[in-house]
Amino acid sequence: MTCHTEGIRALAPVKWRGLDGMVSVFWDAEGQAGAKGYYLSPDPRIVIFFNDVSSHIRMANREEGFGRHCRPMMRAIYVPAGVPLWTNFVSMHRFSHLDLHMHKDRLLRFLSPSVGTSGALTALRHPVEIQDIEAIETLAGLLVNEVSTPSKHGVYAESLVGSIVTGLLDIPENDGEQANGRLTLAQMNKLISRVDARSDCRLTVGEMAATVGLSESWFANVFKQTTGKTPLQWQLGKRIGRRNCWRKAT
Repeated sequence: MTCHTEGIRALAPVKWRGLDGMVSVFWDAEGQAGAKGYYLSPDPRIVIFFNDVSSHIRMANREEGFGRHCRPMMRAIYVPAGVPLWTNFVSMHRFSHLDLHMHKDRLLRFLSPSVGTSGALTALRHPVEIQDIEAIETLAGLLVNEVSTPSKHGVYAESLVGSIVTGLLDIPENDGEQANGRLTLAQMNKLISRVDARSDCRLTVGEMAATVGLSESWFANVFKQTTGKTPLQWQLGKRIGRRNCWRKAT
């Protein structure tokens, strides 16, 4: 990660907490007029401001962007992995914000069971900037409390981060079946093609799950909801059907 600032000072000790695949950092700081910053990371970042900074801070994704390409800093932003961010203060301003630095693989593991690997990757590549953050601000405030004075198991703070992520990211809608606990037609077609390509019609549950971009535990559940059979029962039926077809042909 590359990060540097000029003209910005912390007004209180920075508070932070390391979690599973992520770090939460809370800042109370002040930027002078003309202050600036630069940030670039191979992993995603979420920034949530607890006060309106849109008239004081400008941001851009290119260094020369503070002419035509700059825009007001929003209350909450999601910066995808590998996307540079420049900031510039047009006037002195005191602010407080929560930084969430998350490993991209950690976010992928979190989102994929619900929206599939393709949907998760799409969401993680799409930047988000919003001003109306009422619900997200409430979650962020709870997380700051846990960062400042940890009182519960880390899984509580991690669940708050997860709720912030799903509330902020632009997660694509799937075609409805998986949202109702069922595999989509496209996913079933992928499975059928993969199994039919094997002479013995045998795949592990892990291989089947990977074929449709789901975790093994989630896949086993939605597969049973979709077909009425376990993955092993379904494959057995495919093998019996193939043998019967072969006998009739001979």
